[in-house]
Amino acid sequence: MDILHIAFSSGLSGSFNSCRIAAADVCEKYPDRRIVVVDSLAATLGQGLLVYKAVQLKEAEKNLDEIAAWLEENKYHLVHNFTVDDLFHLHRGGRLSKTAAFVGTMINLKPVLHVDDEGHLVMLSKVRGRKKSLIGLVDCMEKQLGDWKDKNDIIFISHGDCPEDAQFVADLIKERFGYENFMIGYIGATIGAHSGPGTVALFYMGDHR
Repeated sequence: MDILHIAFSSGLSGSFNSCRIAAADVCEKYPDRRIVVVDSLAATLGQGLLVYKAVQLKEAEKNLDEIAAWLEENKYHLVHNFTVDDLFHLHRGGRLSKTAAFVGTMINLKPVLHVDDEGHLVMLSKVRGRKKSLIGLVDCMEKQLGDWKDKNDIIFISHGDCPEDAQFVADLIKERFGYENFMIGYIGATIGAHSGPGTVALFYMGDHR
């Protein structure tokens, strides 16, 4: 059986490179088999959305090379925007200085971040207040959808133990853009340890990240 492995972002982990090396070793031992490793440049349900697209293509009877080519071509259109509620989790993960976390918490500053074309976390904007940060996710979506507005068949949302906030974002997206199909899920423990409770992340296909 040939394998398509959609790897965690190389900009956030060394796991992609480890998988690539392992795949090369296995294929050398079994030359009649193929393992294709794609750097998703994504995390959590962003990576999950690429898996979802790959399954759709497989069900449409696309072959391994066609699916991998689609993923490579379109992964730069996969938008990852998210906001966190507790700045000190970003500090502990090395994404924010202790001073910035302390001052930001004092003035109720909430960042809106995204994953860039190299798979790194980058600040998009800062707003004051939780509700504004959630609305900010949808405001960014409006700017980034572009020609993909009528092509998204599903929107993915992940959250750090705050399902009500995730649903608020889904309802706002439905109201503003008319999307009906959502997948909402919990952030896993590894990413959650870096982003903290109250994280809400939004994933969809757009013109640019």
